[in-house]
Amino acid sequence: MSAKHVPVLIAGGGPVGMTLARTLALYGVRCLLVERNPATTRHPKMDITNGRSMELFRRLGVADKLRAVAVPEENNFDISWITSLAKEAGGRELHRFRYPSVAAKRAEIRARNDGTQPREPAMRVSQVMIEPVLRDAIAGHPMVEARWGTAFEDLEQDETGVTVTLRTTETGTTEQVRCDFLAGCDGGTSAVRDKLGIALEGRAAVAHRYMIHFRSAARDLLQAFGIAWHYQTDKGTLIAQDDRDTWTLQTRVPQGVDAATLDPDALLGAWVGRPFAREILVANPWFTHLLLAERYQGGRVFLAGDAAHQYIPTGGYGMNTGIGDAVDLGWKLAATLRGFATPALLASYESERRPVGYRNRIAAERHTGVRLKIAELYRSKRDPEALARAIAALGNAENESWGIEFGYRYDGVEGDPVTYEPTTAPGARLPSVFLADGGALYDHLGPWFTLLRFGDADPSSLIDAAPAPLEIVNVAEPRLASIYGAKLVLVRPDTHVGWRGNACGDGPAVWRHVLHGRLS
Repeated sequence: MSAKHVPVLIAGGGPVGMTLARTLALYGVRCLLVERNPATTRHPKMDITNGRSMELFRRLGVADKLRAVAVPEENNFDISWITSLAKEAGGRELHRFRYPSVAAKRAEIRARNDGTQPREPAMRVSQVMIEPVLRDAIAGHPMVEARWGTAFEDLEQDETGVTVTLRTTETGTTEQVRCDFLAGCDGGTSAVRDKLGIALEGRAAVAHRYMIHFRSAARDLLQAFGIAWHYQTDKGTLIAQDDRDTWTLQTRVPQGVDAATLDPDALLGAWVGRPFAREILVANPWFTHLLLAERYQGGRVFLAGDAAHQYIPTGGYGMNTGIGDAVDLGWKLAATLRGFATPALLASYESERRPVGYRNRIAAERHTGVRLKIAELYRSKRDPEALARAIAALGNAENESWGIEFGYRYDGVEGDPVTYEPTTAPGARLPSVFLADGGALYDHLGPWFTLLRFGDADPSSLIDAAPAPLEIVNVAEPRLASIYGAKLVLVRPDTHVGWRGNACGDGPAVWRHVLHGRLS
């Protein structure tokens, strides 16, 4: 009997794998997603979904459902450096980096409306909460078969497809599935990457950390200086997961101490500074890494998310970079399988996303360097006022690198990592604005390609030659000319610019470039 066949098999059911499945489903491509664990994660792992990821989640129709399980939209994103939470023992707040709530950021986005702002604010939410929402978004979808408790075991590929061996974790039963393409979204210890023989470059085990995820109603202590997303000292970071009763402490494993001997309850009590009631949910040591896969593709097999890159969490680039991977790979797989593009488009996945992976690895390392400098200040500055001034002077680019989040480009141009400058250069993310009628330009974009037409430019050559679904959006607002910089802007499904110009006399040539993954 021949093996079951699906167009795309996704190994790994974390946020990246599920985002890829959702992307493929919306473009009408069937997929099978397998996840070795029996259920979604119990580990918090990340606690920020940045504005760019939220733009992409909006395109996938899940942004509102994700926000429904996130921190209340009125709560801030502040980062507070403290000496201790125990105020009665002299604990004090040294410096607070202030960031607006979702509600306040939405107002700022509309007020500025100059192309420098995201379509969506960032979101404070734990991966524990994200995964069930994404699972529900694919469960029961006619284009998605999702199996938890099924592990990827092996692969063999040839010119026409990939034969994948799967194993049911409960029974050990194996089966083979034939697919046109395989996506390895199976995390840092990726079995798919291992089977491809793709090495990781960079630094492994950069630092030894200890995570304590716990529940407590002691907000008088755990929010001693008011609501804040992170309370930080030289010895670790307390993350408010929901600003109510769920928290995570990320701290260091003391030098020379066997992590297996650590008592999480004692560690937590010592960091907080006085006794309080709590229930520890999960506690474990872990290592931070700064790693990047040497290749993102091996034949018909692709890597995305932690399988392709692993970062120190400073900056929150892990999952967020993976969401960008999933959307880029998803629309390119769909365009190829639907017959809109040749396999040359798929080759551009690595050439576009790997430089982003590298840039974000460097950024995470840079942010960690600032944290280490602050830790040195705690040891050298005895005067709290002097310490506070020094922390303020170092700044908090870790949470202000808008150029990293929104300014990444696929044309090889490196912008400023902190400042985002709107541009419609091919390969750049399309700037977001609100139109005169109050609606967002992003909300007028089609699911596939969109041609923005400003003024009286003739789009007929591009329309007549379009090999894929194309939405035409006429923008009759002269004030936007300085932001978008061209009368015709062709936008890809991932909201990156594929082409721009004031006129187009050769539409077929433009489409050939765009659907071969070339920017012009």
